[in-house]
Amino acid sequence: MRNRKSFTALILAAAALTALSTGTASAAAKLTLYCSPQIEWCKLMVEAFEKETGIKVAMTRKSSGETFAQIKAEARNPKGDVWWGGTGDPHLQAAEEGLTYEYKSPLFDQLHPWAQGQAEAANYKTVGIYAGALGIGYNSELLKSKGLPAPKCWKDLGNPVYKGEIQIANPNSSGTSYTTLATLVQIFGEDDAFDFYKKMHKNINQYTKSGSAPIKATARGETAIGITFMHDMVTQKVNGFPIEIVSPCEGTGYEIGSMSIIKGARNLDSAKKFYDFALNAKIQTRAKEAKAYQVPSNKNATPPKESPDLTKLKLIDYDFKKYGSSAERRRLLKKWDDEIKSLPR
Repeated sequence: MRNRKSFTALILAAAALTALSTGTASAAAKLTLYCSPQIEWCKLMVEAFEKETGIKVAMTRKSSGETFAQIKAEARNPKGDVWWGGTGDPHLQAAEEGLTYEYKSPLFDQLHPWAQGQAEAANYKTVGIYAGALGIGYNSELLKSKGLPAPKCWKDLGNPVYKGEIQIANPNSSGTSYTTLATLVQIFGEDDAFDFYKKMHKNINQYTKSGSAPIKATARGETAIGITFMHDMVTQKVNGFPIEIVSPCEGTGYEIGSMSIIKGARNLDSAKKFYDFALNAKIQTRAKEAKAYQVPSNKNATPPKESPDLTKLKLIDYDFKKYGSSAERRRLLKKWDDEIKSLPR
């Protein structure tokens, strides 16, 4: 009898241990997030997701181009689960190259048509999460002190009067700058666009790694002019810096910031939960807490009042399919390296 009781106790203890270990495994659910927008927004997303789900997030912040390169390098042994944010072109390229996972969220019908179109173009291997237009930002105090005219158009940036006064990111590392390159090719035609780049190149004081870095340097007075997305300029203006925002007279391109689940994700269930979480109107409305002024993709989300009104801008009919393709992206970047980067300044 004593042995039977001891055996029963052992069975019960084992069952309890199994239940405990199962609960621990559930509690230990995790997610590896590659994040491309500003770090403040990345942190807000991580904290809110962890609080809502209990899933522990390991987050790395890198620019769009850097993240795409990392995902490609890790393709045989994926380490990330979700790539959140950053310009849509490299997300489309990742989808085309089979680096991301097909997933259609239950919240898909709540999204703006431009966000849905991004997903449909990629066979649901990415989705639009926000939109933002390119522009020219300048430090009004610095321009005044140097007696420089305020730029109004893209072509103005080739004026020798701005020698050493402009910053833009390297399009190889920055999705923002690649979108600029593709935008100018679409506005001017490829030959004229590269001729313009050669003129502007003489005025560049630094090609930064991150797309938002030029406007931060402009805000600090380290350069007079920065080329980036308007919402990044708004952030600096809201922070009290003397930044003026220009929508170029020729028209401008725009991004559809995107999100993708990485193919071979080790934590696929967590990745899908984050995907749905990030498309929710409630969390998209909270972007303003991180001073992120992009236009959200969920139709029910409320954009910050400071966000640029895309309906009032002269936007080009940006060809996302063409300029998000692997072949076109590689070709344009190689041409930029061969014809622009190597030039003396």
